[in-house]
Amino acid sequence: MSEIKLEKIDDNRWLLPQTGLMRVPGIIYANESIHDLLKKDESVRQVANVAHLPGIVNYSLAMPDIHWGYGFPIGGVAAFDLDGGVVSPGGVGYDINCGCRLLATKLSQGDIRDKIRDLTTALYTRIPSGVGTTGYVKLSGKDSKKVLEEGAGWAVKAGFGSAEDLETTEDSGAMSGADPQQVSARAIERGRQQLGTLGSGNHFLEIEVVQEIFDENAAQAFGLFKGQIVVMIHSGSRGLGYQICDDYLALMVKHQAETGIILPDRQLSCAYLASQRGRNYLAAMACGANYAWANRQILMHLTKEVFEKTLRIAPRELGARLVYDVCHNIAKIESFTVSGVQRKLCVHRKGATRAYPAGHEAVPARYRSVGQPVLIPGDMGTGSFILVGQEKAMQETFGSACHGAGRVMSRTQAIKLSRGRSISREMDDRGVLVMAGSKSTLGEEMPEAYKNLHDVVQVVHDAGIARKVARLKALACIKG
Repeated sequence: MSEIKLEKIDDNRWLLPQTGLMRVPGIIYANESIHDLLKKDESVRQVANVAHLPGIVNYSLAMPDIHWGYGFPIGGVAAFDLDGGVVSPGGVGYDINCGCRLLATKLSQGDIRDKIRDLTTALYTRIPSGVGTTGYVKLSGKDSKKVLEEGAGWAVKAGFGSAEDLETTEDSGAMSGADPQQVSARAIERGRQQLGTLGSGNHFLEIEVVQEIFDENAAQAFGLFKGQIVVMIHSGSRGLGYQICDDYLALMVKHQAETGIILPDRQLSCAYLASQRGRNYLAAMACGANYAWANRQILMHLTKEVFEKTLRIAPRELGARLVYDVCHNIAKIESFTVSGVQRKLCVHRKGATRAYPAGHEAVPARYRSVGQPVLIPGDMGTGSFILVGQEKAMQETFGSACHGAGRVMSRTQAIKLSRGRSISREMDDRGVLVMAGSKSTLGEEMPEAYKNLHDVVQVVHDAGIARKVARLKALACIKG
């Protein structure tokens, strides 16, 4: 944390005072133990750096899963005024609309206890994972454009799922304003053969069981019950999203001097929201987001097929349905009340998830009485939490919460510390069957590489941003 000193606001928030050319202060959501971890992390410096950007509103924010990222910290949230504010690819991230999707079933743990290995092997065989993998969906030039414009809706029309799935997908699985003309030929080519693939790194598909219910009312609304088998899918926009980010970062770095904006870090290269370059990036980013939604829609459909075939049951017996799909890495134009005035802002969420409360029009109709489901996965040995958005998030964090546990060590450090160990055997000893494409993937994703998920979730719960609904225990995990 170098020389930056944080001031404690309360048990769950720390103030980063406004100094130098910072336009606003920073606020980091953390308890004492997470605060102590930040002393060796440069992500606090990045929170301060983001506060230098023009048009930023109220605060530069960070969720308790905060760790170092490109430009913005992962776990960073920042909102910018449309008049005089900016959009920064580093505030969205390379994996545009990396996100999570929760699939619930009618099955209980006893129904699959003797079939876990068969299910996991079948899923690993059916769903391509790892760096550069290609999927079963090969896109023509015409279809490539439609995916970028229509998102998950294209996948449903192509036979991967039903229209009901779109009702519980953020933005109905398609972000408006997508323009394939603003996406490079290289990006489109990289995405042409990767639909229906999991990817690598921290992406996963996990079979989980609902172990504990904290909020019976919300759990009932979400269709969750104790002992229930669910599947969490974590993936994004693959090579297409990466290339979009890379293309626009290069463009903005090249032309940054033209903006007249003084940046503390070139990784924060940006464009004014009202500029043509800024509009072009948002249009390309929306294409990446739509590709990611189509990708997760296909992954979910393949998962349902594997369950039905492996367990030899009919779709009605499986009873699979989408609880919710949330995106993590995104910039969206949304409305918030600031100092008593309703304003449209461009909210950057990088490694953060939307957490809208009950009554909000963007919450699916079936959940509007309780609020939006917030999906928070942990490391592969821990499982996940389901929370529900709260009104306080609208007042303090631009409707945002954390997106996961957050790393405490780099991938290089994790691989080094995992040498000589069998992470898969260690996971097996913990009751979690793990399959991955390589030992290095398991090494960089070992549980010790992440913060304590219970700590992270408790901070947003106690801060009143999102309330705990259920805890899920991991049974099996497929990693890229």
